[in-house]
Amino acid sequence: MAKVSPLMILPPVLFFGLAGIFIWGMARPDPTAIPSALIGQQAPAVTAGPFPGAPAFTSAVLADGKVKIVNFWASWCGPCRAEHPNLMALSKEGIPVYGVNYRDRVGDAQAFLAELGNPFSAIALDEKAKMGFEWGVTSVPESFVIDGQGRVVKRITGPLVQRVIESDLRPALAQAAGG
Repeated sequence: MAKVSPLMILPPVLFFGLAGIFIWGMARPDPTAIPSALIGQQAPAVTAGPFPGAPAFTSAVLADGKVKIVNFWASWCGPCRAEHPNLMALSKEGIPVYGVNYRDRVGDAQAFLAELGNPFSAIALDEKAKMGFEWGVTSVPESFVIDGQGRVVKRITGPLVQRVIESDLRPALAQAAGG
């Protein structure tokens, strides 16, 4: 009988080990879900400055009695471009959408909105990502559902595509409205 070298066993062991890790990663309920310490808490203050040519997004708006979406976005962000038609549609439905332009050049952001339309009730300019840091933003786009008292109901990382709107956003909006 031939002697088996440890080097002959190594490739299959590595293969099955990596396969197990991949299967475990895919089997998790939602690998894109990132928990937020803000859920159920008052939303952090709006500390970003005004966006030129748009109504100002201020902290007073957060607890104005209306359910709303706060969306962090940038003109350089491909997924932000992909979600933009859905933000336009949500805004047309009467859902207030507030924008936070994140680490962007004002001229680029204004050109983005001129080209694709402006779904935002008001916009804040977070050039240095200070507000994004306070809200726990990891990358754009990222959206938060805020109830009428200014509490965070849901955090959604990634673009608001139709599947996410139906599975995550609409239930969160209903929850924020008390239904």
